[in-house]
Amino acid sequence: MTSIPLAEELLLLAYDDQTGKATGSRIGLDLGMAAAVLIDLALVGRVAYVDGYLQVKDTTPVGDTIADAVLTKLAGDPPHTPAQWLQRLRHRLRTRVLEDLCARGVVKDVDETQLEFIHVHRYPTADQSYEVEIRNRLTEALTTDKVPDERTAALCTLLSAARMEPALKLPADQAEHAHRRLEAISAGAGFAGGANMEDSIVRPSVALVVITLGKAISAALGAPKVA
Repeated sequence: MTSIPLAEELLLLAYDDQTGKATGSRIGLDLGMAAAVLIDLALVGRVAYVDGYLQVKDTTPVGDTIADAVLTKLAGDPPHTPAQWLQRLRHRLRTRVLEDLCARGVVKDVDETQLEFIHVHRYPTADQSYEVEIRNRLTEALTTDKVPDERTAALCTLLSAARMEPALKLPADQAEHAHRRLEAISAGAGFAGGANMEDSIVRPSVALVVITLGKAISAALGAPKVA
């Protein structure tokens, strides 16, 4: 199956298949999706982290409507830090991603009118195949010692930074192990400073983008609430 953008992967994990409603932190999801678009651009060599800023290295379109729009925006605007780009990109991004998923038949838009004038939209899954593939990749990454590919490693780090681990829907007895594995993948990829960049499972240029965006997400969300 052809891979889909990381932002779409995050959204499909966050939305309940049956109710079509987002679970977990909405701000965390929006920040994570904004970071995901930037990471996808880094994965194909379009952007890099240089001297504190995200900079465009190649303006060639990648063939994805949202990613190409973001690439054009990055190229045309003055340099901004990763944290600034997250805030500039997160607004309405989820709506655009949902529209694309609806157009391709991956989710469906259920418009429920309440009180005759309040429109509530739900987005239940219509095509399970994409999410099944995503969850299979994550299961392999989190339950085995197999080295994940760059995209899966980045996805794991985004899930942790955006506090979306509940979206994994793991039983309580597996959640703690999964959390430790997420941290191990992040460290092994150089995202948490736990690996020499030359020994990282991802390219240093990608690792720099992911680690700075992950830190920016964590800072934006603030300290986690103590249960």
